[in-house]
Amino acid sequence: MSKADMARAAFLFLPLLLLGLLVIPGRLRLRLPLSIVIAAVVAIALPLLLPRGALTYLASFSTMAGIYAILSLGLNSQWGLTGHVNFGIAGFFAIGAFTSALVTTTMPSGALASYSQQAFGLGWPIIAGILIAGVVSAVAGFLISIPVLRLRTDFLAIATLGIAEIIRFIFQNERWLANGPQPMRGIPRPLNCVFTDPPCSWLPEEIARFVAPLAPRDYVFLYLGIVALILAVTYLLLERISRSPWGRLQRAIRDEENSAAMSGKNVALRRVESFVLGSFIMGVAGAVYAHYVVSIDYSHFNPLFATFIVWVMVMLGGSGNNKGVILGAFVVWGVWSGAAFMIDVMSPALQAISPDLPSRGAYLRWMLVAIMLALIVLFRPQGIIPERKKVSDFM
Repeated sequence: MSKADMARAAFLFLPLLLLGLLVIPGRLRLRLPLSIVIAAVVAIALPLLLPRGALTYLASFSTMAGIYAILSLGLNSQWGLTGHVNFGIAGFFAIGAFTSALVTTTMPSGALASYSQQAFGLGWPIIAGILIAGVVSAVAGFLISIPVLRLRTDFLAIATLGIAEIIRFIFQNERWLANGPQPMRGIPRPLNCVFTDPPCSWLPEEIARFVAPLAPRDYVFLYLGIVALILAVTYLLLERISRSPWGRLQRAIRDEENSAAMSGKNVALRRVESFVLGSFIMGVAGAVYAHYVVSIDYSHFNPLFATFIVWVMVMLGGSGNNKGVILGAFVVWGVWSGAAFMIDVMSPALQAISPDLPSRGAYLRWMLVAIMLALIVLFRPQGIIPERKKVSDFM
């Protein structure tokens, strides 16, 4: 096993450990040592068994699926916990992405300033950008919730979808804000200096020597660990919240709002709090996405790409169940990515049938997602892992 494979295995260990803790049943004191052993074995085996390209693709796939899992948890804290039909996910996703980009980048200078514009560039640390993105998205969610949460079901869905489109068109047309229709580039990546020569000055010499065999393209393994850590923190936070008195009250409002109000509970305030919590998580997901792709524009936040596919993830996994939602995100993203891979492989055959057929093949992805949604509604409306009614136990 080469030194580079050992370094990749070390980066894979954390996400595999968190996956084991999530999937393996039983109490934590039993799951933890078992998860450590399994994660270590799998992390060592993967670089040895898979080709370099396949391993990198697996890490990239898991990173994007993890980002969508965070986004889906944000929706689950609104719909699964309180029953908000929020079709404006893309708007909060965009607010988080552009906010973190503006906070962490610097103002363009020199020749770049002639074709790249942005309202401000603070150059702050990335962790500050992610947290501020969540806060700004939460504030936007609070301001939006005051008028729209007077609506219910279909009317709430239409209102939030319209607001998300307004947000997207603002970023598209107001070039002074975030470069308008042109991509906003140069978004920094966390810990990117680990792969530079020389590496970060604050990095211990032992760790610098350990990661020295890795190339810059191996950064995806490091970012996968960062995404897995944020996903784990979000999951644990929501599990605590859902089992708290506040979480039980949110479920009571979802299941029987009039009864909760008759019990003297401030239903309107609790609904706003749930909406703000989900908006915060969606903003964080947007920031994590921006720092991964390093270049964003308004087209990244299309409702199909950033709203409806998230709803399919939540419905497939199990609305109200955080574990199920994470599983649904990985399954749906697997179908989405797998369809794209199939189209690329079949492209020569499709080209032989009709020259424009490969470009139309992209719609196959949406067809598969639509079929999946129909099957969920017909045969498994409760999702793969249904919501647990018992909330007295943690984990």
